[in-house]
Amino acid sequence: MDTTQTINILQEAEKLKENFSPKIVSEVNNEYVKIAKINGQDIPWHNHENEDDLFYIIDGNLLMELEDQPSFTMKKGDLFVVPKDINHRVSSSIDCLIMLIETKSTKHTGKVITPITKSIENQRH
Repeated sequence: MDTTQTINILQEAEKLKENFSPKIVSEVNNEYVKIAKINGQDIPWHNHENEDDLFYIIDGNLLMELEDQPSFTMKKGDLFVVPKDINHRVSSSIDCLIMLIETKSTKHTGKVITPITKSIENQRH
């Protein structure tokens, strides 16, 4: 990944083959900038013990669920940070394109391992 070039997020999104499979598109300091398509409800409840999780909606709508709090729908242009150690999950009934900014140590689905869980190495491709 060449971090000295402009990246067109929409062109990168066209390369996404699977839902729920974040792709690293850039880095800033100790953070990865990722994009992902969401469609359906396959992401399990999980948390990130030591890291916050930033969600930005590029296109579509995303249902954000936080444990013991009312769920809410994020729309195109919305940004939300899930604080560390808060159980959460997301879903969408139609295609939703999101950007995530996560510390490099953040695991895709926290300590929960499911068929959709992707390693950092898998998120590079």
